[in-house]
Amino acid sequence: MKIAVGADHAGYELKETIATELRRNGHEVVDVGTDSTDPVDYPDFAAALGRAVLDGAAERGILICGSGAGASIAANKLKGIRATVAHDAYTAHQGVEHDDINILTLGARVIGDAQASELVQAFLGAEFSGEERHVRRLNKVKQLEEDFG
Repeated sequence: MKIAVGADHAGYELKETIATELRRNGHEVVDVGTDSTDPVDYPDFAAALGRAVLDGAAERGILICGSGAGASIAANKLKGIRATVAHDAYTAHQGVEHDDINILTLGARVIGDAQASELVQAFLGAEFSGEERHVRRLNKVKQLEEDFG
């Protein structure tokens, strides 16, 4: 699978760890930055990662900031992006299965490397269920995007 990864300065080190693991597991990685721990603004990297997913350069994305919250908020401003912060495996896979999320956001200051690895595996291993109730709800979310986006 082709996966985009991106982070601000707080998430840089975890991004590098995740990117290495993804490559080791046979995934192609599209790294949208940042490239150091020098302070940067997370919305810039949320936008770059979101565009990579929307443009088809990556199938899904993993976005990391200090808490995961800011990155999730910024990514969700892009029409067609469904991002959620997850710090437990249930949310990471259920978000795909029920809500068809295409970006997982993580908080590097909240979780460690082992937990992040588990969450990434849960996210990438999940598929949208396609169940009628989930499709109906997803269509309502998309309509909100049209009405208020």
